[in-house]
Amino acid sequence: MDTLNTIEAFAALAQPTRLDAFRLLVAHEPEGLAAGDVARQLSVPHNTMSAHLSVLSRAGLVRSARRSRSIIYRADLETVHQAIRFLVQDCCGGRAELCQPLIDDLAPCCTPKTDA
Repeated sequence: MDTLNTIEAFAALAQPTRLDAFRLLVAHEPEGLAAGDVARQLSVPHNTMSAHLSVLSRAGLVRSARRSRSIIYRADLETVHQAIRFLVQDCCGGRAELCQPLIDDLAPCCTPKTDA
């Protein structure tokens, strides 16, 4: 990822509805959600949500695939990975302990859920 791609990704997320939509799609990985379901869950008109999803798609943050009559959107987690890596690429100057708090903060969100 380069500077322009990173700026485009963050610019796409710099709007409340798009940020909410992206976070919703992340929460529904790997299955994704139909565009209409995203609109309903966020209480946004379908045509407005379509425009927001298009912005996220152009920024490489979401992918879509037609499934029957629905378009299913999924978060592109690889783009997120690349953007975060780009941001912190040289953060610690060879001192790993400086980056450890960030790693510690990210780890709990990636812990597998268990069925209790």
